[in-house]
Amino acid sequence: MEQRDDIIEYSLDNHHSEEEGKKIRKKIWKVTLILSIVTLVEVFFGAMVKQGSSMWLTVKVLFILLTIVKAAYIVMTFMHLGDEKKALKWIVLLPYLIFMTYLIFIGLAEGAALYPRMH
Repeated sequence: MEQRDDIIEYSLDNHHSEEEGKKIRKKIWKVTLILSIVTLVEVFFGAMVKQGSSMWLTVKVLFILLTIVKAAYIVMTFMHLGDEKKALKWIVLLPYLIFMTYLIFIGLAEGAALYPRMH
């Protein structure tokens, strides 16, 4: 096999010690565990509460909140926003929170308008 000099071996280009690498891997496992637990809670409620039951609205709101929590946690961890100053966090996150609240409101309002309850 010929030796190519245009291929970069990125694993050889790391600039941290083995100790720092262990910390990074530990953080990745922690993030994976937290996101898995939140997802399991969503799946549990989705499997246990049937659509149309009295608890269904509560479960839908819980799904929305847990999804927002997961998204915020991913942004804070993998986009390193958690390491920034509080003011910058709010500058970045506030427009998204306002937009998500607007979308949720429109979805619920229009859904209620399209499918009124039959009594």
